[in-house]
Amino acid sequence: MTTAPSRAQKAALIGLFLSVFLAMLDAQVVATALPRVAAEFGGTGAYAWVTTAYLLAGSVTAPVHGKLGDVFGRKRVLLGALALFLLGSVACGLAPSAGLLVAGRVLQGAGSGGLFVSVGASLGEMFTPREGAKYFGWFSICFAVASLAGPVVGGLLTGVAGWRSIFLVNLPLGLLAVVLLKSLDLPRRRKDAPFDFAGVVLLGATITGFTLLTPWSIALGAAAAVAFVLVERRAKAPVLPLRLFRDRTFTVSAVLSVLAGFAFLGSINYIAVFLQADAGPAEGGLRLVPMTIAVAVSSAVASRIIARTGHYRWAPQLSMALGLLAMLGLTTVHGLPLVLSCLVVFGLAAGLNLQVLAMATQNTAPAADRGAVAAGVNLARALGSALGPVALGFAYRAGTHGVFLALLPVLALALVTAFALPHVPLRNHH
Repeated sequence: MTTAPSRAQKAALIGLFLSVFLAMLDAQVVATALPRVAAEFGGTGAYAWVTTAYLLAGSVTAPVHGKLGDVFGRKRVLLGALALFLLGSVACGLAPSAGLLVAGRVLQGAGSGGLFVSVGASLGEMFTPREGAKYFGWFSICFAVASLAGPVVGGLLTGVAGWRSIFLVNLPLGLLAVVLLKSLDLPRRRKDAPFDFAGVVLLGATITGFTLLTPWSIALGAAAAVAFVLVERRAKAPVLPLRLFRDRTFTVSAVLSVLAGFAFLGSINYIAVFLQADAGPAEGGLRLVPMTIAVAVSSAVASRIIARTGHYRWAPQLSMALGLLAMLGLTTVHGLPLVLSCLVVFGLAAGLNLQVLAMATQNTAPAADRGAVAAGVNLARALGSALGPVALGFAYRAGTHGVFLALLPVLALALVTAFALPHVPLRNHH
């Protein structure tokens, strides 16, 4: 039996999801402003890093924020990540050059990585896994709303007030989140443990190497990954404890997160291009709306069912099955109505796994590793979503049909992996 959140918890929840909404929205609005950025800075190629720097910094710093939250307390780290995000927003809004704009995006990305991890871990501390299930579904709703509003808000602000306004608008909303988060009541903690600087550096090198996906970067990433494992085995307070992989729920969820990020997030740019093939950007964007709504609806419904029953294995299994079915349809059907129908199914599939895996790992994680577990799942999804566009780019040489064909074995592997997820009902206690 779940209890209604108190007034203070409601305020804190609004602050938590406003924070993560800002991080999600920022990744969407910037794309519409890039042409104006290029025009102002003389068409320099550095602006291409405006998006990459944000995503890469978020991936690299997520495990750091998770570990800091486990050591020093979640609220402090969450507020610190929000401050870092707002500082980066100011730096971007006032940047006099493309290089400093990219530097500001690094600060923003570093803050966003902490927001995603800290919000998920905070929910795990505020509620039992069974109670928190429905709130994890709000992540997907934030994602869907940000995806829908991002291009519109970015285009409107850029046209009316200039591209710098898309960063400066974060300040009043971020300060409101800070005020609301004052009511966040979480345990304070302080552990005397050495910080794993070597692990952080090696993990960052591993992520960067595999994300850039060039021959030299892959070699660097592989070497850094081997060194990271060796260092973490001996570290007294590892940034990503290898003991987490002894938990089959965490291991299977991490693998599924990589595959889901690759298939559902890594393919979105190619789907957008596909929908714009016989239409302009505006009409192509409208064609994405049904799929985006399907993401929010399926996630919200799944979260309600999981909160009521305590069972979640069915969600990733159904997700991958529907995703595979949608891709099979896209490789065979013709005509806009049938294509959009397949994309709605694909959206339903994406929403069914977006936060379920985070719930599953929080359910089996010890309290001391809650932040590390949240960071591990977020990191796995980020790696998949970063690898997807690059790897699918080789298949794109044969057109979007090649992309859809390439996703079939990925989703088939994900479906098989989903059935390996252990059955551990959500707990009604911490």
